[in-house]
Amino acid sequence: MRYPLLISVLALLAACHSEPRQAAAVAVQDDLGRHLTLPAHPRRVLALAPSMTEMLYAVADTATIVARVPQDDYPAAVRRKPVVNNYPLDFEKLVLLRPDVVFTIEGITSVDDAQRLQEMGIPVYYMKFRRVKDVFTGLETLGRLLGRQPQAQHFADSLRRQLKALDASAKSQSATPPRVLAITWQDPIYCYGQNTLFTDEIRLAGGHNAVTETFPQPYPALTREYILKLNPDVLLGGSFEKLDSTFFKNYPELRRIRAYQTHRVFPITGNLLERPGPRVLESVRELQKILTIKAAE
Repeated sequence: MRYPLLISVLALLAACHSEPRQAAAVAVQDDLGRHLTLPAHPRRVLALAPSMTEMLYAVADTATIVARVPQDDYPAAVRRKPVVNNYPLDFEKLVLLRPDVVFTIEGITSVDDAQRLQEMGIPVYYMKFRRVKDVFTGLETLGRLLGRQPQAQHFADSLRRQLKALDASAKSQSATPPRVLAITWQDPIYCYGQNTLFTDEIRLAGGHNAVTETFPQPYPALTREYILKLNPDVLLGGSFEKLDSTFFKNYPELRRIRAYQTHRVFPITGNLLERPGPRVLESVRELQKILTIKAAE
């Protein structure tokens, strides 16, 4: 990577930029504990994760969002923004976009890449989410950093009220909460681990994450023997018909798990479950509907 050239380009752009930058700056600490200095009122922002892009659209003045990443597909207006690649990170194009701050989430952007951007004068702010409530706090944090506190507070409070109703609904269920395994990949078999937002989402929907052990990786690879031991009541990751001809065909011994035996194998909306963003309660509602589907006789 030609870092001297990039730094020179950045310096030239800063010098030629006709609109003066805000002189005021604030010292902040992101969710990884990294210390940053941000403009008091950022005018150019972007996100390197689709979930963070959705959060920006929920809180920010959308005119300040200068780009999107290839995975961004919501809201529809995001498609009108120029694209900057995040895998691998396109440093040169990102520098040319002149963002005041870049937002991302833990596990999406490498800390090394963030440090390189920092050296080029572009701060990278990380967020991380372990519970649904963390998304609400993240929205409020964005509002504070972007000078949009009223909008962010109103939205977060609305989501909290909706969450309270969902939580009460889940607690009213008298049945034993089903154990749910959600897979993200078939070969090898990756799943949503205990230390992911899914654990809290499925709890709010009235179930439990079948993976109770905490692995170093948030999305661990599981062996067939381990899944047989888990014996989940519900399996998420595709329709019964689709997985029967792919997943279970490749791993026929897994047809012994309770989820297969009772046909409680369901597809999920990937860009809801996998994104800790402002639509998180839509994901919980979808999970709640799935868990109400009775087992096959």
